[in-house]
Amino acid sequence: MLTPEEKTKVITDYKLHGADTGSPEVQIALLTEEIDRLLLHLKKHKKDVHSRRGLLKMVAKRKKLLNYLKKEDSKRYNSIVKKTGLK
Repeated sequence: MLTPEEKTKVITDYKLHGADTGSPEVQIALLTEEIDRLLLHLKKHKKDVHSRRGLLKMVAKRKKLLNYLKKEDSKRYNSIVKKTGLK
């Protein structure tokens, strides 16, 4: 789980305007950070099935957000993919 300081840092890096906390870009960035952190946990604890299920849910949610953004605005989609290092 991200600490509040890390979460605010990610939000400030990816926000579109001053009060932005829920745009698809911010949500994708937060999910990516959580997924990376959870992958490190699962490398250590291979039999943690409950966390693996949570990881799969987060990956599916991020994919849905990416598909939505790709359909709505391809420029924003391309920029978030480059920034987060996905694909």
